[in-house]
Amino acid sequence: MSTLYITGAGVSAESGIPTFRGEDGFWTVGSRNYTPQEMATRAMYQQDPIQFLRWYYRRFATYRHHGPNAVHHWLADKNLITQNIDGLDGKAGNPSYIAIHGRLDQMTLFHDQSLADQITPVIAPWDEVDENRLDESLFEVFKISVRPKINESYKPFVLLFDEYYTELYRISEAQKRMQSADRIVFMGTSFSVNITMMALEIAMERDIPIEVVDPEPVALPYDNCRYHAMTAMDYIEAVG
Repeated sequence: MSTLYITGAGVSAESGIPTFRGEDGFWTVGSRNYTPQEMATRAMYQQDPIQFLRWYYRRFATYRHHGPNAVHHWLADKNLITQNIDGLDGKAGNPSYIAIHGRLDQMTLFHDQSLADQITPVIAPWDEVDENRLDESLFEVFKISVRPKINESYKPFVLLFDEYYTELYRISEAQKRMQSADRIVFMGTSFSVNITMMALEIAMERDIPIEVVDPEPVALPYDNCRYHAMTAMDYIEAVG
């Protein structure tokens, strides 16, 4: 059986990385003046790049040295799409996983999204950031003077709220994996992002059985669905 695993923030919780919508979640805690939904946008990056980069650095880049947990290692040889940008599946040794929302350890040239298939991510030099002169240092790393310039400045490799899936994020490959799966297992996700809804729609169209692993699983409008009200860690211990 060809099983596709689609993971969310709950999988990385055991590694000490906050989930997105928990009490200290990435999308719960914003900046002093903006909500996360306002901060994590291309528009904010263009209009107020230092606010964006400062928030991104403090809410994401500070977790760049965290390591994978047992769930990531269990998934290391699996067919996997993750919504997480933490890169822990790569650290666990999965050679072919799709990071559908980007990767914390990488950045891209700031580009027109219509030309995304011409862009290749590069390593983000987070260790070059000097926290004693944070704003100036972030601008140096991302090659910004006042505002980011197309094809000159850099941008964290992360899909923002006002951006869309492109081949940079391997969206066609992700869709093919969904369509060819005999079973789809969702682990640690709230079904609040487009990629999970896309997978659910494909499963419903093709009558692909799905399983949902989450301590408080979302009830889905699909009969061919099995729920596991448990953490991802409990799940992998149960299935061996």
